[in-house]
Amino acid sequence: QSGALPLLRVPSRRDDIAPARDAIDRLSEGAATLVFFGTGGSSLGGQTLAQLGGWCIPGDNGNGGGRPRMRFYDNLDPRTLGRALGGLDLETTRFILTSKSGNTPETLVQAIAAIEVFRAAGLADRIAQSFLALTEPAAPGISNGLRALCESLSIPTLPHDPGIGGRYSGLTNVGLLPALARGLDVVALREGAEDVVQSLLNVKQAGDFAPAIGASIAIGLAKEKGIKANVMMPYSDRLSRFAAWYVQLWGESLGKNGEGTTPVAALGPVDQHSQLQLYLDGTPQHFITIIRENCAGQGPKVSPDLAKVAGAGYIAGRTAGDLVAAQSRAIPETLIAAGRPVRTIDLDRLDERSLGALMMHFMLETILAGHLLGVDPFDQPAVESGKILTRRYLEN
Repeated sequence: QSGALPLLRVPSRRDDIAPARDAIDRLSEGAATLVFFGTGGSSLGGQTLAQLGGWCIPGDNGNGGGRPRMRFYDNLDPRTLGRALGGLDLETTRFILTSKSGNTPETLVQAIAAIEVFRAAGLADRIAQSFLALTEPAAPGISNGLRALCESLSIPTLPHDPGIGGRYSGLTNVGLLPALARGLDVVALREGAEDVVQSLLNVKQAGDFAPAIGASIAIGLAKEKGIKANVMMPYSDRLSRFAAWYVQLWGESLGKNGEGTTPVAALGPVDQHSQLQLYLDGTPQHFITIIRENCAGQGPKVSPDLAKVAGAGYIAGRTAGDLVAAQSRAIPETLIAAGRPVRTIDLDRLDERSLGALMMHFMLETILAGHLLGVDPFDQPAVESGKILTRRYLEN
């Protein structure tokens, strides 16, 4: 209500949408491939949104609607980076560089390597039109390597909100750029998030607010029942990167001062065949969240005669969606019967509005869990220590 937390003002904003749309449209002119460089929170939120638009879905050709294909390079591997840069058509490839501080070494290495490839190919005059950066605005006394690099080469730069950390930035222009590149309705995305914020502002008691219930149960289970792992298991390919985004959000926000629980990304129904045995019959230390999409009746239908030949009459005449819907109903009931803590979140449909609501729900749930644990959910002091030591090794 005071406006002191910038994250909660993002869903109602519209002023940053047009600049992001103009930037991605301009960058996409004549482009066949958009390459996103960034790591952690600078990438996972964008991947989550892009996947809703079909990116990184088995069978998707990557360029739906004639849009450029998208590639996210969020993990710095020298061989992968070298092969990627060596195999790109520079005439039709565009690069988006994202780092809140502008000093993330992995992103700087990626950016400088890509720029050098252009220079080596005699395309230095195309650098400004082939790159776009997103980083904090200039501030007195604060160094920003990415901004300095881009300004020296006239690369356009969009402002990263200084008050919103990377893992909470998925609904800002950090996430808008890949979402717009996939043709998503970003207004609907924010409207879904705003629904959750308004619920927060209107609620009279914590027990009526879903993120507060989730936070209190997760921390209560950890403190009183030894439940030390939180499993995020959506039943949709389009939410697999959402689970990865959640892992960073929960783990990096709460793992401090000896507190926190371990987040685990899973995917249904495939991980019924790889992780479920542990959750049902292993050490009782998992709190499982299952997200179910209304998929009954969707997908290919099973031919009755072939199902009979396969000895699987129970799927005769059913669709692929019928099987997944039955599984996502049966597994929580099986977990309950085994005495394992589980909750379900049901989506009538998976679209921009529902994904925006999901992301805001879990950001608020994480913040409230930090309050219960007495930790700051917005910093990452241990990570910063590792960065300092890495730099020392390189300098020496």
